[in-house]
Amino acid sequence: MRTSFTSMALVALAATLTACGGDKAASTPATDSAATAPADAAPTATPTDSAAPVASAAAYDPAKGQALYGRCMACHQQNGAGMPGAFPPLAESEWVNGPASRPIAILLHGLQGEITVKGTKYNSMMMAYGTGVPMSDDEIATVLTYVRSNFGNNTPAVTAAEVATVRAATAGRSTPMTQKDLEALQ
Repeated sequence: MRTSFTSMALVALAATLTACGGDKAASTPATDSAATAPADAAPTATPTDSAAPVASAAAYDPAKGQALYGRCMACHQQNGAGMPGAFPPLAESEWVNGPASRPIAILLHGLQGEITVKGTKYNSMMMAYGTGVPMSDDEIATVLTYVRSNFGNNTPAVTAAEVATVRAATAGRSTPMTQKDLEALQ
Protein backbone atom coordinates (compact mmCIF):
# COMPACT_ATOMS: atom_id res chain seq x y z
CA MET A 1 0.00 0.00 0.00
CA ARG A 2 2.81 2.41 0.88
CA THR A 3 4.54 1.69 -2.45
CA SER A 4 1.31 2.46 -4.29
CA PHE A 5 0.91 5.74 -2.41
CA THR A 6 4.54 6.70 -3.10
CA SER A 7 4.13 5.92 -6.80
CA MET A 8 0.94 7.99 -6.97
CA ALA A 9 2.68 10.89 -5.22
CA LEU A 10 5.56 10.79 -7.70
CA VAL A 11 3.15 10.74 -10.65
CA ALA A 12 1.27 13.72 -9.18
CA LEU A 13 4.53 15.63 -8.64
CA ALA A 14 5.68 14.97 -12.20
CA ALA A 15 2.28 16.01 -13.54
CA THR A 16 2.33 19.22 -11.51
CA LEU A 17 5.82 20.15 -12.68
CA THR A 18 4.89 19.50 -16.30
CA ALA A 19 1.58 21.38 -16.07
CA CYS A 20 3.28 24.31 -14.36
CA GLY A 21 5.68 24.87 -17.20
CA GLY A 22 8.37 22.55 -15.86
CA ASP A 23 8.66 21.13 -19.38
CA LYS A 24 10.33 24.20 -20.83
CA ALA A 25 11.15 22.30 -24.03
CA ALA A 26 7.45 22.39 -24.89
CA SER A 27 7.15 26.15 -24.50
CA THR A 28 6.43 28.44 -27.39
CA PRO A 29 6.28 32.22 -27.63
CA ALA A 30 3.08 33.96 -26.56
CA THR A 31 2.03 35.42 -29.88
CA ASP A 32 -0.96 34.91 -32.10
CA SER A 33 1.19 34.18 -35.12
CA ALA A 34 1.07 30.86 -36.91
CA ALA A 35 4.78 30.28 -36.17
CA THR A 36 5.59 27.03 -34.47
CA ALA A 37 8.44 25.91 -32.29
CA PRO A 38 11.14 23.79 -33.92
CA ALA A 39 10.07 20.19 -34.38
CA ASP A 40 12.56 18.99 -31.78
CA ALA A 41 11.37 21.52 -29.17
CA ALA A 42 7.98 19.97 -28.47
CA PRO A 43 7.10 16.56 -27.09
CA THR A 44 5.37 14.16 -29.41
CA ALA A 45 2.46 11.85 -28.80
CA THR A 46 0.95 9.06 -30.80
CA PRO A 47 -2.66 9.76 -31.80
CA THR A 48 -4.96 7.36 -30.03
CA ASP A 49 -8.00 7.76 -32.21
CA SER A 50 -6.68 8.49 -35.68
CA ALA A 51 -9.98 7.42 -37.24
CA ALA A 52 -11.79 10.33 -35.57
CA PRO A 53 -12.62 13.09 -38.03
CA VAL A 54 -10.62 16.22 -37.41
CA ALA A 55 -12.70 19.32 -36.84
CA SER A 56 -12.11 21.87 -39.55
CA ALA A 57 -10.40 25.19 -38.97
CA ALA A 58 -8.57 27.31 -41.50
CA ALA A 59 -5.17 27.15 -39.77
CA TYR A 60 -5.49 23.96 -37.73
CA ASP A 61 -2.31 21.90 -37.74
CA PRO A 62 -2.91 18.41 -36.27
CA ALA A 63 0.81 17.85 -35.66
CA LYS A 64 1.05 21.08 -33.67
CA GLY A 65 -2.10 20.15 -31.71
CA GLN A 66 -0.64 16.75 -30.94
CA ALA A 67 2.67 18.30 -29.83
CA LEU A 68 0.91 20.81 -27.57
CA TYR A 69 -1.17 17.98 -26.08
CA GLY A 70 2.11 16.42 -24.97
CA ARG A 71 2.00 18.80 -21.99
CA CYS A 72 -1.40 17.38 -20.96
CA MET A 73 -0.42 13.72 -21.07
CA ALA A 74 1.10 13.49 -17.59
CA CYS A 75 -2.38 13.87 -16.09
CA HIS A 76 -4.85 13.12 -18.88
CA GLN A 77 -2.76 10.31 -20.43
CA GLN A 78 -1.84 9.63 -24.04
CA ASN A 79 -5.32 8.24 -24.76
CA GLY A 80 -7.24 11.04 -22.99
CA ALA A 81 -8.60 8.60 -20.37
CA GLY A 82 -7.25 10.55 -17.37
CA MET A 83 -6.24 8.85 -14.12
CA PRO A 84 -9.05 7.29 -12.08
CA GLY A 85 -9.51 9.05 -8.77
CA ALA A 86 -7.08 11.81 -9.68
CA PHE A 87 -7.50 13.45 -13.09
CA PRO A 88 -10.69 13.38 -15.19
CA PRO A 89 -10.84 11.96 -18.69
CA LEU A 90 -10.93 14.16 -21.77
CA ALA A 91 -12.16 11.24 -23.88
CA GLU A 92 -15.88 11.66 -24.52
CA SER A 93 -16.11 14.25 -21.73
CA GLU A 94 -19.16 16.49 -21.61
CA TRP A 95 -16.85 19.40 -20.67
CA VAL A 96 -14.66 18.89 -23.74
CA ASN A 97 -17.59 18.35 -26.09
CA GLY A 98 -19.83 21.09 -24.69
CA PRO A 99 -19.57 24.82 -25.40
CA ALA A 100 -16.01 25.74 -26.44
CA SER A 101 -15.96 28.55 -23.86
CA ARG A 102 -15.72 25.99 -21.05
CA PRO A 103 -12.48 24.20 -21.99
CA ILE A 104 -11.05 27.54 -23.12
CA ALA A 105 -11.71 29.00 -19.64
CA ILE A 106 -10.15 25.93 -18.01
CA LEU A 107 -6.95 26.32 -20.03
CA LEU A 108 -6.80 30.06 -19.39
CA HIS A 109 -7.44 29.95 -15.63
CA GLY A 110 -7.12 26.37 -14.40
CA LEU A 111 -9.71 24.39 -12.47
CA GLN A 112 -10.22 23.68 -8.79
CA GLY A 113 -12.73 21.91 -6.63
CA GLU A 114 -15.15 19.12 -7.31
CA ILE A 115 -16.24 18.46 -10.87
CA THR A 116 -18.31 15.59 -12.24
CA VAL A 117 -17.10 14.10 -15.51
CA LYS A 118 -19.01 11.23 -17.13
CA GLY A 119 -20.81 10.57 -13.85
CA THR A 120 -17.65 10.38 -11.72
CA LYS A 121 -16.64 13.07 -9.23
CA TYR A 122 -13.08 14.41 -9.22
CA ASN A 123 -11.64 16.90 -6.76
CA SER A 124 -8.16 17.96 -7.74
CA MET A 125 -6.41 21.05 -8.98
CA MET A 126 -5.40 21.90 -12.53
CA MET A 127 -3.13 24.85 -13.09
CA ALA A 128 -3.79 27.13 -16.03
CA TYR A 129 -2.34 25.56 -19.17
CA GLY A 130 0.97 27.19 -19.86
CA THR A 131 1.51 28.45 -16.31
CA GLY A 132 4.89 30.11 -16.41
CA VAL A 133 4.82 29.84 -20.20
CA PRO A 134 2.03 32.05 -21.58
CA MET A 135 0.12 30.60 -24.50
CA SER A 136 -1.23 32.44 -27.50
CA ASP A 137 -4.87 32.28 -28.53
CA ASP A 138 -3.77 30.22 -31.53
CA GLU A 139 -1.97 27.67 -29.35
CA ILE A 140 -4.96 27.25 -27.04
CA ALA A 141 -7.28 26.89 -30.05
CA THR A 142 -4.94 24.33 -31.61
CA VAL A 143 -4.61 22.08 -28.56
CA LEU A 144 -8.35 22.24 -27.86
CA THR A 145 -9.16 21.43 -31.48
CA TYR A 146 -6.86 18.42 -31.17
CA VAL A 147 -8.59 17.23 -27.99
CA ARG A 148 -12.08 17.91 -29.35
CA SER A 149 -11.33 15.84 -32.48
CA ASN A 150 -9.57 12.85 -30.86
CA PHE A 151 -10.18 10.29 -28.10
CA GLY A 152 -13.70 9.54 -29.35
CA ASN A 153 -14.57 13.25 -29.40
CA ASN A 154 -16.06 14.76 -32.56
CA THR A 155 -16.73 18.40 -31.76
CA PRO A 156 -16.15 21.51 -33.91
CA ALA A 157 -12.79 23.21 -33.98
CA VAL A 158 -11.93 26.02 -31.58
CA THR A 159 -10.77 29.25 -33.18
CA ALA A 160 -8.28 31.81 -31.93
CA ALA A 161 -11.13 34.35 -32.07
CA GLU A 162 -13.17 32.26 -29.62
CA VAL A 163 -10.19 32.07 -27.29
CA ALA A 164 -9.67 35.85 -27.53
CA THR A 165 -13.34 36.42 -26.66
CA VAL A 166 -13.17 34.22 -23.54
CA ARG A 167 -9.78 35.70 -22.59
CA ALA A 168 -11.26 39.23 -22.74
CA ALA A 169 -14.44 38.25 -20.89
CA THR A 170 -12.48 36.62 -18.04
CA ALA A 171 -9.47 38.96 -17.98
CA GLY A 172 -10.12 40.13 -14.40
CA ARG A 173 -10.21 36.59 -13.02
CA SER A 174 -7.45 35.75 -10.53
CA THR A 175 -8.63 32.31 -9.35
CA PRO A 176 -9.13 28.98 -11.11
CA MET A 177 -12.51 28.07 -12.53
CA THR A 178 -14.98 25.87 -10.63
CA GLN A 179 -17.73 23.64 -11.98
CA LYS A 180 -20.26 26.33 -11.07
CA ASP A 181 -18.26 28.94 -13.03
CA LEU A 182 -18.10 26.61 -16.04
CA GLU A 183 -21.83 25.92 -15.96
CA ALA A 184 -22.45 29.67 -16.22
CA LEU A 185 -20.48 29.85 -19.50
CA GLN A 186 -22.25 29.34 -22.81
